[in-house]
Amino acid sequence: MATRIALDSTQLLADARELLPDVVQLRRRIHAEPEIGLELPKTQAKVLEALGGLDLAIETGDQLSSVVATLSGDADGPTLLLRGDMDALPLTEDSGESFASTVPGAMHACGHDSHVAMLAGAARLLHARRRDLRGNVKFMFQPGEEGHHGARYCLEEGLLDNPKVDAAFALHISPNHRAGSLATKPGPLLASADTLTITVNGQGGHASAPHRAVDPIPVACEIVMALQTHITRTVDIFDPAVLTIAQITAGTTNNIIPPRAELVGTLRTQSNETREKVLAGAQRVAEGIAAAHGCTVVYDVERGYGPTINDAEFAGYAIDVLSELIGDEHVSRLESPIMAAEDWSYVLDLVPGAMVMLGVCPADVEPEQAHACHSNHMRIDEEAMAVGMAAHAAIALNYLG
Repeated sequence: MATRIALDSTQLLADARELLPDVVQLRRRIHAEPEIGLELPKTQAKVLEALGGLDLAIETGDQLSSVVATLSGDADGPTLLLRGDMDALPLTEDSGESFASTVPGAMHACGHDSHVAMLAGAARLLHARRRDLRGNVKFMFQPGEEGHHGARYCLEEGLLDNPKVDAAFALHISPNHRAGSLATKPGPLLASADTLTITVNGQGGHASAPHRAVDPIPVACEIVMALQTHITRTVDIFDPAVLTIAQITAGTTNNIIPPRAELVGTLRTQSNETREKVLAGAQRVAEGIAAAHGCTVVYDVERGYGPTINDAEFAGYAIDVLSELIGDEHVSRLESPIMAAEDWSYVLDLVPGAMVMLGVCPADVEPEQAHACHSNHMRIDEEAMAVGMAAHAAIALNYLG
């Protein structure tokens, strides 16, 4: 890990607060025109405009509308990657904000608008201090985090090369943490997320004569219950898994036994070992129960993101630097991982780094009552974005100092 340098936290925070009005306006412009998926041309244009006038080497993506901007310092020094994701979610906003989404069915409900704005602000903070950088900073503006594997596409396009990335850092906002606070932990921070589809094939018939059919519905119900038992009996509670069957589809009317029933659910784990164990075990359970009742099963897994695992050394380094920036009392170690998932995991699988949660709870509610990420009522305290900008800059200045 790089040697720590003396950090002028007061000045860095003051400079971040001076930039805050422009950063807030950028966030609101992005918020009002949310885009979903890998192609975000309006958001990309706003990012390029925000970086205008800075001495950065800028590349845009081929497979997606990403922006990767490199601030060059000492060519022989290390390179740190800083990231902000850009995409919105498919839901209709009901936050009441004056700058609410103007796009029906799309909303920045996970804070990616603020991630982009803070990273653009951090680029300005670091550009003003580029003579202090004994290395390089890559700013990664990434589409497609919400289930579209955007980070993986960025990696395929050479994100970690030219110059080679040595470490990586990201922020994610949390309305359920006090505004301006920071929190993280070494090791698993976020979970893996896979989608399971289990199709139980039986034989249709008249509902009055189930003995002349092979009813897949009770078999499907038995599989759901058995999967819950399977988790509790085979998974170590200190390396947990959550398996939820959230959708059951079968039948067309009240007097017909359908030929099939479909179960759809999600699996969340904190380690790849438990992930593979449960995926294999769930298939074994489903196929065994179905066979016992004369049914067959088609078992399908849509692989999502792996667990987001913070490098222990880098996470400890980040906690130290951020405690110096805003005070120990505002930086905390999370007691346990969060079972949401992130494609930042693709990056942390390849280079040491960490993700840190930035509290953005609105001033008029308590963190426990604030609408969480992915709620169409979600709001943030925009003042906290100054801390986010300064956090990006502090990590880079220390790492490259």
